[in-house]
Amino acid sequence: MLERKIRIIEDFLGSYQKSRNEFLFYCPKCKHHKPKLSINFDKNVFKCWVCDYNGRSIENLIGFYGKSQHREQWKVECGIVDMSELDKPEQAELLITLPEEFITLTNKNISPLSIPARTYLRSRGVSYEEILWWKMGYCPDGSYGERIVIPSFDLTGKVNYFIGRSYSGEWRKYLNPPVKKDFIFNELYLDWNKDITIVEGVFDAIVARNSIPLLGSTLREDSYIFQKIVENCDKIHIALDADAKAKEDKIIRLLLSYGVDCYRMDTSGFGDVGEMGNKMFQERKKTAAFVSLDNYLLEKLSF
Repeated sequence: MLERKIRIIEDFLGSYQKSRNEFLFYCPKCKHHKPKLSINFDKNVFKCWVCDYNGRSIENLIGFYGKSQHREQWKVECGIVDMSELDKPEQAELLITLPEEFITLTNKNISPLSIPARTYLRSRGVSYEEILWWKMGYCPDGSYGERIVIPSFDLTGKVNYFIGRSYSGEWRKYLNPPVKKDFIFNELYLDWNKDITIVEGVFDAIVARNSIPLLGSTLREDSYIFQKIVENCDKIHIALDADAKAKEDKIIRLLLSYGVDCYRMDTSGFGDVGEMGNKMFQERKKTAAFVSLDNYLLEKLSF
């Protein structure tokens, strides 16, 4: 079994050198000219001795840098799936479409039906330019009746999700498609070459701009969002709600373990980032506190 596991890793990382119980491969992250990525198959951990890229699951390394066949082969070797499962046809991807009643708010001709929706957006400080950028619309009736609808587009330009936010005082504020949220909301418009901010929801993302909303979830090590952040970001800002400190701490600890510098933003005094307005958000961003692994651990010890 060990030999088969080694061959899986070797297939996408190349040749290796053996040192006792550890196997040294070339690091795919820092691309050092010597094999410095140490993999311990017995303990299921890996670590680069140059850039400190590390993890507590080899499966995560395969998820970042391997191909789909490597992930499937690894699951078979680890007993996560049965070989017979690989012969079954994959389930068709769930097709996401906007509600039939969806009406765009990007038209200059204002329908009387759209006035309550526009009034709500104006009360939240959303400008017409932001309505255009986010391709916002609304549903006057139907399953998503009296809700602002904000679509999400994947990298191919297809709708892969949308949020429906009530503007009429409905007790259930949000009504969204019942699909797994392992994607980046509006990834089509995200610029990885600029500062990225992690926020809670879409209205927070409208204020923060160039940001990733968690949509009520957290950031998991095996998620698509986490993989993309580690792959593309050397640093990231985090601006979660003031009452979400436990979740924020967990995310920071995870990102730091992968060598991503974190900047914790102060969101106190506001219910969420969406209430700040972009001007205040930019001021808070300038004073964001840098969190290194050392001062994070020191902060934990002080409590």
